[in-house]
Amino acid sequence: MDEPLKNRIRPHVRNRFVLIGDLVLILVSVMGSFALRLDVAALPFYFPAILIMSGVALAVKMPVYYFFGLYRRLWIYASVNELKLIATAVTTASVLTSGVMLGLISAGMVLPGMPRTALGIDWLLSLVLIGGSRFAMRVLAELSVSQRNGKTRKVLIVGAGDAGALVVREMQRNNQLNFSPVGFLDDDPTKQKQEIYGVSVIGTLPDLARVLESQHVDEVIFAIPSAPGKLVRLVTDICRGNNVPFRTMPGIHELLGGKVSVSRLREVDIADLLRRQPVRINEALLGATLTGKRVLVTGAGGSIGSELCRQIARWEPAELVLLGHGENSIFEALLELHEDYPALAIFPVIADVRHKARLARIFDEHRPQVVFHAAAHKHVPLMEASANVEEAVTNNVLGTQRLVDVAVESGVGRLVLISTDKAVQPSSVYGATKRLAEMIVLDAARRSGRAFTVVRFGNVLGSRGSIIPRFKRQIARGGPVTVTHPDMQRFFMTIPEAVHLVLQASAMGDGGETFVLNMGEPVRILDLAEDLIRLSGLDPGRDVEIVFTGIRPGEKMSEELWEAGTAYDETAHPDIFRLDGDAELGNARLRQFLSRLDELSRVGDADAIVNALDETVPGASILVTPPPDVTSIA
Repeated sequence: MDEPLKNRIRPHVRNRFVLIGDLVLILVSVMGSFALRLDVAALPFYFPAILIMSGVALAVKMPVYYFFGLYRRLWIYASVNELKLIATAVTTASVLTSGVMLGLISAGMVLPGMPRTALGIDWLLSLVLIGGSRFAMRVLAELSVSQRNGKTRKVLIVGAGDAGALVVREMQRNNQLNFSPVGFLDDDPTKQKQEIYGVSVIGTLPDLARVLESQHVDEVIFAIPSAPGKLVRLVTDICRGNNVPFRTMPGIHELLGGKVSVSRLREVDIADLLRRQPVRINEALLGATLTGKRVLVTGAGGSIGSELCRQIARWEPAELVLLGHGENSIFEALLELHEDYPALAIFPVIADVRHKARLARIFDEHRPQVVFHAAAHKHVPLMEASANVEEAVTNNVLGTQRLVDVAVESGVGRLVLISTDKAVQPSSVYGATKRLAEMIVLDAARRSGRAFTVVRFGNVLGSRGSIIPRFKRQIARGGPVTVTHPDMQRFFMTIPEAVHLVLQASAMGDGGETFVLNMGEPVRILDLAEDLIRLSGLDPGRDVEIVFTGIRPGEKMSEELWEAGTAYDETAHPDIFRLDGDAELGNARLRQFLSRLDELSRVGDADAIVNALDETVPGASILVTPPPDVTSIA
């Protein structure tokens, strides 16, 4: 017999034995209730009543237990929910049995002197016997697993909260893991020397190095999803210094995105070292913005766009439209969302934001109430090449203009543009086009009075075209890892974190605001490369060489999220700021300039486009950057 078939049959065989055991336990419970209530010498006198009650109990309790599913469970996995089920089933069966017996006593079919308290004792005994037999199965199963596994890996769990408890429970249940938890570490003084599922809290985080040595730990699991990156870095550094493997649970923003589950462990990633302390969102405000609304996302197949769709789906919109130019990425996003949210109405649409007539038909069909505009060409060096300048303008600028015009005409109430820190004093074509896109959205907000807003943030880890995938490929090849300059800095945020804040900012906007996300402290690209090499189990400079290639065209040594002197206000969320007095073109001048860019793009005059951008976009310094070097585009 093949293994899958055996696994299907075994539960039925076991439950048959459980049923037979219940028959015996019901009889034991009835007789025990009389024995506990009466003197032994009096039992023969009540023997007819015992027989009648035994028959009634068997006739009533067995169908009730079956109805409540007590024979459709694998009791080796019994938990608190099963305990509640047993209590409900036993109580229901005992109440029905007592009702029948009291009716028979009233009818004179049972000795009137039969002790009524035996009915209550029978309930207590049934609860103990039926429940105890089920949990005895689980205890025996876990004992057999621990004996069968033999050699197990000793695991230390950092974090004695709900997440840590789930990790330990999974280890105890899953005999395939071969993990044996040796203890928890947690900084909460109230948890010290306490036990969770039989595993003790044996110290605090400063004790990590000592515990690793004294307990001969084989692996460390970091189980604090809400922990900031500096805490993850501390644990990983100590583990690396002691040559102990370590894994982590997903961060809280990944869990909110619905992409991973709390029980899924993975290797520590560079994003874990940079994540920040999560701040609670205003769920009521966000729910009012998204729940039951028709939402459209452009660039839905991209890194930011697809994560937007994941997190929006959690809020149960009336429908979600995935608009994108790449059919493969939209198809992959569709499959993932259908799997995670089967009841959600999702509409994949392949379209280009530059085609206004096509956009108008899409908006007319779906009537979106909320639009997130994430579609853009964003690779800085590629957009600097003269062959691609026209493409950057038509997609990032003219595409945004046409999308915004259609949104205004079709009555969209809320539109959010995903922008970038490269739009501030832009030194690249990409940055200048995104600054113009911001102006288009803000101008439309003033003209229409709608809640059209801009959300601006820095680099996100792991997005397409970002440095992290490139560094990983270089490390996999054995190096060298190429860094432009040892002092180059950038703001970084994980994709789930950025989208989490984008959604919160979008719900706060009344129209015409530029929201800027608090990106934390800037990170040196060199430090990022070194961390990534160490996470790969290698040493920078020894195992993998780092080579400095020089600053690429359009790049700056550091980025700003707004111009110096720009006033900004704090918002209700500590990680979101609102800018005031952002430099802009007036409506007439902006429209005139957009028409000029349209004409220049039609004829493909890249030089004229760059000159126009440099002259018109506030703070732009595109012409002073060196000419593009194709070899730097990698």
